[in-house]
Amino acid sequence: MEIILEDKIEKALEYYVFKSKQLKDFVNSSKDLTVEQIVEFGEELAVLEYKITALEVAKES
Repeated sequence: MEIILEDKIEKALEYYVFKSKQLKDFVNSSKDLTVEQIVEFGEELAVLEYKITALEVAKES
């Protein structure tokens, strides 16, 4: 049971790290984003980073 949970945590962590990198790459490569879009993407990134941190803590426990 514990191994299955660790696998799920690892898969979720990989997913959120991928989505975070994808979002950062998109924002950094875009030249015509509005201020509102930058703020919105920043909020999305904050949520992703929070989830990544929570999963890393769960993985170590």
